[in-house]
Amino acid sequence: MRRLASASLAAGLLAVAVPAAAFAAEPGQIDTGDTAWLLIATALVMVMLPGLALFYGGLVRRKNVLSTIMHSFFGLAIVSVVWVVVGFSIAFAPDATGTGLFGGLDYLFFNNVGLAPLGTSTIPFILFAAFQLMFAAITPALITGAFAERKRFASFVIFTVLWSVVVYSPIAHWVWASDGWLYNLGALDFAGGTVVHASSGVSALVVALLIGRRAVSAEGMEPHDIPMTVLGAGLLWFGWFGFNAGSALAANGLAANALLVTNTAAAAATITWVLASYVHRRKVSVLGAACGAVAGLVAITPASGFVTAGGALAIGLIVGGLCYSATLLRERLKIDDALDVFAVHGVGGTFGAIATGVFATVAINAYPGLIDGNPGQVVTQLIAVGATITYAVVATFVIVKLVDVILGIRISAREEELGLDLSTHGEVAYQA
Repeated sequence: MRRLASASLAAGLLAVAVPAAAFAAEPGQIDTGDTAWLLIATALVMVMLPGLALFYGGLVRRKNVLSTIMHSFFGLAIVSVVWVVVGFSIAFAPDATGTGLFGGLDYLFFNNVGLAPLGTSTIPFILFAAFQLMFAAITPALITGAFAERKRFASFVIFTVLWSVVVYSPIAHWVWASDGWLYNLGALDFAGGTVVHASSGVSALVVALLIGRRAVSAEGMEPHDIPMTVLGAGLLWFGWFGFNAGSALAANGLAANALLVTNTAAAAATITWVLASYVHRRKVSVLGAACGAVAGLVAITPASGFVTAGGALAIGLIVGGLCYSATLLRERLKIDDALDVFAVHGVGGTFGAIATGVFATVAINAYPGLIDGNPGQVVTQLIAVGATITYAVVATFVIVKLVDVILGIRISAREEELGLDLSTHGEVAYQA
């Protein structure tokens, strides 16, 4: 028997596996309040792309800031087209094979994606598709932090298209489509711990290892504009309310809880990261506060529709220290994941997905976790995380190798020394 729709982003969309014409024949009832909220939530998630651009842009050297910002900005444009053409169909169309692995072509070019609600939903089906578009857009943009300052722009474009279609959309189908295999296994992921963060985080690690370390120049590798990064983190925190609370797909109590626990986890992780940084370096790091907030937002994402404020507090306090430790390990291993995508999104998303199985409670939603006497949910979460990581690692490896054969992944040593802003874009961020 299928789980209740309110458990995840499949909320209100149990009929997603029904033939496409069905929603036109038997429409649900549109609720204007729910629709208004999802319109706002969609815009909030879109704001996360400029937020990410600023967050990443401030962390790189000044000669690469435009290039880094362009990855997020242009990435939104790329995925917006790919999602309409084929991405949404692979993610949410009725299953193509009966295996729960990927959707068919019923929604190709948004065919059959109409204005009426689907199944028991209270929002237009096309609004659900638009909301999901923003998730699809930000996920490959997260990966760009791993190869900042050294990847060819054309290779970035092809990588983004392939990764969105081959990695993101199938995993979204597994977890969020009502006929996806992980959905039917009982995996809980309210807003993207596995689909968005674990997948992009481990993919970032693969790319960083394959593309190699940056050449260290005389100017060093320090962030060129920490205020820009903090501003970006603030926009991410703001937009994340749409990311998580919007995933209730309704203006209801579940959305309100998701908003509260999102803020709570971000705040707790900020405190923990700053404290850990102070103990380690004896300085109160402003950059650490920004990174800690993002780590908390990442970790609470899969749990936001299932845990109480107390659970969110525990998740945030743990993940702040956990992700900070991951950055130290990355430094020790000399892996040039330029902007610590794996340490924050890979580690934070994986921890958050597993923690969901621990802290999920029927006080918030219908699915008990370990604290409610259901240890089996932790096992299910581990299966979901393991499957996501395995597939993302293998597929990303193949995509990077393919793109490298076609175009070459890395810029020349001369271009790297000059900086991508001038060598690729012919522009500079700041006039001397």
